[in-house]
Amino acid sequence: MKFFFILLMTLSSILLASDTTQETKMDKEIQKQIEKEKRYAKEQTFYKGKDYNLKSFEVNPDAIKSIPKSNIDYSDGDNVLEMD
Repeated sequence: MKFFFILLMTLSSILLASDTTQETKMDKEIQKQIEKEKRYAKEQTFYKGKDYNLKSFEVNPDAIKSIPKSNIDYSDGDNVLEMD
């Protein structure tokens, strides 16, 4: 009878321990998914651009007109690389 009682106690403690580890694993996975959802929501607000004020980065068209034009010669003359 003692053997049966000890066996019963051992099995019940093992089962309880396995249930708590499964719960902690599930809690960890839930927390990971919550963090992923928060990161996804933050990225979506960035991509949609609703919360950003970009007025300070606009270029004044009159300022562009005041930039002098430069005549840069991008050709290298006769120094053309010939492929055989």
